[in-house]
Amino acid sequence: MLLDLPSTREESWRWGDPAAIAAAAGLPRGEALAGAWFLDLEGARAVFVDGVLDEGRSDLRHVAIAPLEGGEHVLGRRTTGNGWSLRVDANASAELIQIVHISTGGDNQLPAEIVLAGGAQASVVETYVGTGWSNRSTRITLGAGAKLTRAVRLLQASGFVSLRDEAEVGAGASLIVTVLGAGDAGTRIDGAITVSGDDAFAEYGGALLTRNAQKQECALSVRHAALNGQSKQIWRAVAADTSTASLAARVEVARDAQKTDGVQSLRGLLLKRTATVNLKPELEIFADDVKCAHGATVGELDQRALFYMQSRGIPHAKAQALLTRAFVGDAFAQIADETVRDAFVADADAWLEAALSAPLPLAGGAGGGASS
Repeated sequence: MLLDLPSTREESWRWGDPAAIAAAAGLPRGEALAGAWFLDLEGARAVFVDGVLDEGRSDLRHVAIAPLEGGEHVLGRRTTGNGWSLRVDANASAELIQIVHISTGGDNQLPAEIVLAGGAQASVVETYVGTGWSNRSTRITLGAGAKLTRAVRLLQASGFVSLRDEAEVGAGASLIVTVLGAGDAGTRIDGAITVSGDDAFAEYGGALLTRNAQKQECALSVRHAALNGQSKQIWRAVAADTSTASLAARVEVARDAQKTDGVQSLRGLLLKRTATVNLKPELEIFADDVKCAHGATVGELDQRALFYMQSRGIPHAKAQALLTRAFVGDAFAQIADETVRDAFVADADAWLEAALSAPLPLAGGAGGGASS
């Protein structure tokens, strides 16, 4: 199969892994993975197996299946075809929808759209499992005063998951997206968010947890094009073994977007010095009355804190897990639903238990595998 994939010579793909995408697309297909992937929450449910709706396990309710465009993005445009659509009328509130994506091998493509009219509200939880290349694009349009919360759990065991999100946030609207990469598949999260209305708010963040030789990457841009806009990009990366986690976050402030308040916080934690965390925060500001801040740090677990906890009888592995969980927990603070937040914490805990099963050296100092 011939794939038209981007080159790592392109700046936006400097840490990308197109070879891993091609390898994932070539994996043989097998049986659909069985499991209880839905959270214990009421609402609509949809199961897609290799990008095709499994009607027997789905209860779509207010969600429709319709032909959708994938956009112009190099990977997003591959998704053009039948996808899922969530449209909510003005001042209405949609039931929670849970989407489970099961990949059995090879490649599968699926577009989606979320359109909330003025004052509408909706919540979406997505979970990815299986193997192969799962390629998705989601186009989000929020009318004035609309509110959308979206939580994405990347738990695929092998292969690759690529996400392309494009969002336009209208006046007074709120968009909150949280992503957790806690599977063993390669990952690329690619987002373009436009804060197009006055007094709008956008938050897009999460945590990437990598181990073995795995690579996960996020490339996100938030563009402010209106007055009094606010945005947050809170990301945490934890890298073990010889893995690589990469975060590139950009804030653009247009000339007329006065009173913008943008925050970026990119932090990486190396569980071994053979691992790598790449961080690239960017600000491009053309307005003169703004408040924007960014920070990027990479380091290891605090050895003094580890020593103190061990001196109080806490085993070394347990102390590591507690400190790492606290580090990752910052990325989940914005999840309002307790059941969803608990699921994210449980996914992260399961990853930590496996990644921290081998003892780490007690030497202090920053790791040589970090860059920013």
